Amino acid sequence: MTTTTPDGATPGDATAADTGAAADTVTTDETTIIPVKGLSPYDVRVGRGTIGDVKSILGPQTRKILIVHAPPLGARAEALRTSLKEQGYDAMIAEIPDAEAGKRVEVAAFCWQILGQADFARTDAVVGLGGGATTDLAGFVAATWLRGVQLVQIPTTVLGMVDASVGGKTGINTAEGKNLVGSFYAPAGVLVDLDLLDGLAPNEILAGFAEIVKAGFIAEPEILDIVEASVERVTDPTTPEFRRVVELAIALKARVVGEDFKEAGLREILNYGHTLGHAIEHAERYQWRHGAAVSVGMVFAAELARLAGKLSDEVVDRHRSILTSLGLPITYPAGRWNTLLATMQRDKKTRAGMLRFIVLDDIAKPTILQGPESSLLFAAYQEIGS
Repeated sequence: MTTTTPDGATPGDATAADTGAAADTVTTDETTIIPVKGLSPYDVRVGRGTIGDVKSILGPQTRKILIVHAPPLGARAEALRTSLKEQGYDAMIAEIPDAEAGKRVEVAAFCWQILGQADFARTDAVVGLGGGATTDLAGFVAATWLRGVQLVQIPTTVLGMVDASVGGKTGINTAEGKNLVGSFYAPAGVLVDLDLLDGLAPNEILAGFAEIVKAGFIAEPEILDIVEASVERVTDPTTPEFRRVVELAIALKARVVGEDFKEAGLREILNYGHTLGHAIEHAERYQWRHGAAVSVGMVFAAELARLAGKLSDEVVDRHRSILTSLGLPITYPAGRWNTLLATMQRDKKTRAGMLRFIVLDDIAKPTILQGPESSLLFAAYQEIGS
């Protein structure tokens, strides 16, 4: 077993934990603009009514736009199509299956067919309107058609806003695992419209908070303090507390992916809780919400770090109490370990046949635990087994 750091990052120093992610953030007219730097820079615009900013993102040569959405967002997609047509675009719609069922190669092929029949050019655009699964699929379609057309992401869930739509990861699932086929492809822009959360079911809001809490544990402790102060207020999309934790999580991810677009080093810290989390999703045939699986994965990673002598009981207990207060699961059936281990060994985060886990030395001090002994992994799993 070895402990390393993401390339270019030292756990606990400013590289991994500095909240300067928000240093370049600008707020004007109720809209917060969070820049994502790097080779293909773009902005994430957070506010209310930002869905109307699509035109300001696209290039002047754009003529055609395909809006990719899941069935529950049919009315929203039609309203956006009408608005874009009034602005002079040839806008059309592709309705895809909801949630992970939409992340299949057959669904991508359906979208490619529409793009081909409509003679989409490289200057044209795909808009992903929906949760993380929809934006993943839309991004993959945009990245692969003509080797890349413009992409605008409009996430409609908390999870999509703080995670899937930001960072340029696109992908589809296969029988062998989640997101094993995909590409890194930066959008032209991301529009986080908080109006889209109005009326969203409480469980949908809570499911997205696993990724927000993850940001708190790996780099933004303020998030943890806000959650602990009032779960009711922080999970209410109309409150300043909600907007604050969403912007902190987005700003962290923006800074990290701006420095490490293709996950060669620092970006690995964003995988906290995901190694076991993805295995749980696969074992559950993607019937579990991503946030629920990552919640269990974070507690597992915390227990793993504790047993490795790296993390205090107090921080492990804080994982459990915060996630439980949000109604997220922290256990998984004890008898499923062998199945989960086999899936983790096929995970794209494995290198040279060696499992790698993002763990913590302390809050805001992420590091990599590489090749832990099988007995240590099993013991950590027993701590979350139900």
